Amino acid sequence: MSRLEETFSQLAARGRKALIPFLTAGFPEPALTLPLMRALVAGGADIIELGVPFSDPMADGATVQRASEQALRQGMSLRRTLTLVREFRAEDARTPVVLMGYANPVEAMGVGAFAAGAREAGVDGVLVVDYPPEECAAFTGALKAAGIDQIFLLAPTSTEARIGQVAAAGSGYIYYVSLKGVTGAGHLDLDEVARRIPAIRARAGLPVAVGFGIRDAASARRIAAVADGVVIGSRVIEEIEASPPGQAAANVTAFMRGIRAALDEPAVAKEAP
Repeated sequence: MSRLEETFSQLAARGRKALIPFLTAGFPEPALTLPLMRALVAGGADIIELGVPFSDPMADGATVQRASEQALRQGMSLRRTLTLVREFRAEDARTPVVLMGYANPVEAMGVGAFAAGAREAGVDGVLVVDYPPEECAAFTGALKAAGIDQIFLLAPTSTEARIGQVAAAGSGYIYYVSLKGVTGAGHLDLDEVARRIPAIRARAGLPVAVGFGIRDAASARRIAAVADGVVIGSRVIEEIEASPPGQAAANVTAFMRGIRAALDEPAVAKEAP
């Protein structure tokens, strides 16, 4: 059983939902990524999505783009991201880490070299935004051989055929994009999420985590009523941006604790969105 599978299984047994914050590796500076990862865990994170900075993103909104640009200016790279995961794993053997990014850095490193490096570093899952299941057979095979889950995106526009492809190729969990837009957008349609998630979960046989547009405890709680996990990204980056020097880790922990408390309220499993 992979760390991701074990995490979702244990949460389900306790009637809890996964809290999955996103953090851009190297933002606001490389030396702070590891303390911020620790801060996320201290605040109640079950899984960490660690973004690999890339210069030409297609799914990231302005907030995550700013974070990536700042990290790249300071020399952050895919190899340095793997080093950060290795350092985190040396002190935390429990919390799954999922790398989220784009195909170009992976292909520049080489699919085989990336899979081997990710396994050695302790990466649990990989989500490559621009690797649809029909175009990444070699990558899928390399990750599977390395024992790493491959996570795919589904969206409100995903067809039944696409859901079937993701169900066949994916593992770990499915990341459902809650809206037609980029990360951080504010037009979250909770009714549409509630309609789509049960069918996707039934078809894929995997937990479904929902992200994009979730910004506070109230929206996280309502999403958790129908999903297996809640992903919060842009709002975490904004919390870091707004923090005075030396306060980012403490502020991130406090913010995450508020979300965690909302998800753990007993009525969450019964509340309709």
